[in-house]
Order: sequence, then structure tokens, then C-alpha cells
Amino acid sequence: MAISPPSDLVLDVLRAADPSDVQAAQAKLMASRAAFAAKSVASAVPGFGLAMDLLDGPESKANVHRADVKAKSAEMPEEYRKFEASVLQTFVNSMMPSDSEQVYGKGSAGDFWKSMMSEQIANQISKSGGVGIAEQVYSQALQKARSEGQVNAKTDENDRSRTLSMINDFERKVFDLAPAERGEA
Repeated sequence: MAISPPSDLVLDVLRAADPSDVQAAQAKLMASRAAFAAKSVASAVPGFGLAMDLLDGPESKANVHRADVKAKSAEMPEEYRKFEASVLQTFVNSMMPSDSEQVYGKGSAGDFWKSMMSEQIANQISKSGGVGIAEQVYSQALQKARSEGQVNAKTDENDRSRTLSMINDFERKVFDLAPAERGEA
């Protein structure tokens, strides 16, 4: 008599399970199958964005914006886009439905899948231009790098003398011997 361990185990578990749990599992599998079918249809059929591009023509505002986003993202380092995606993930995760046990599952596994979904959504938002966080941080970093090569013109003589006085006081405290070590009591 030949056995097939994986299928026999599954059948044993199925026989031992509560019928309502079996029906719930079958419903989830059907929903998963439907979602897969919808995704494969969506990938085979041109999307809404492509249809709008064809309607608007090559000089449309959407195409000009996409070209600007591609040009900016080409010159900006990837770390800034990833930073924006991590910030957006927090926002997206807070906007996801809280009672999503039917979609993501229960407990920590459901929370994990939910966070993975929000991470992917945030990455796609950031890749498509984001909300401007990456550009802002990158421009500030460029400005800081440019200004590091320049002398601070705001420093005047009072600031310099105060700084030297503070350094001298610190040196006296550090290098001055304690009164007991100098022979004073």
C-alpha cells in the first residue's frame, strides 16, 4: 500500500478540523484564487494610466510630470527615496483598515502581512515621485555640503573671544591640580 504523506496529512487535518473552519479556509482560498486571477488580468490588459497617456498625447501634463520625476530621481541617490518610502510606510500603515483579519490573518502574522503591504505601497508611491520628502532632504543635504566649504560670515569678534574664554576655563579645570595635590589643605 503506497501512501502520499503530504496529501494524507492534509486529509487527516481536514477530517479533524471543525467544519466551519474548513469552510472559512475554503473561502479564503477562493478569494486568493480570485485575487490572483484579477491580478493576472490586470497585468495582461493595459492600465488606466496608459489609457490616459494615449488620450492626452505625448505633451500632456502627466507625461511632462513623469519625465520630471524620472530626471530628478536619476540624479538623486537611492537612499533618499528609501528614506521617503520608510516615512510613507508609517502613514500608509496608519491608513490601512484595523479590522483586516479576513484579509491579512489574525495575530502577529496578520500584522506582519499588513506591514509588508504598506511597505510595498509606500515604495511604489516613492518610486512614482513621492510626496516631496526625498527631494527636500536631498536639497538640504546639497545646501549643507555647499556651505561647509565657506567660512561662517556671522561669527564676530565677541563670539570668538567668548569661545576662547570658554576653552581657557575648560583647560584650567582639566589641567589644574586639585588643592590637596598642590599641598594646600
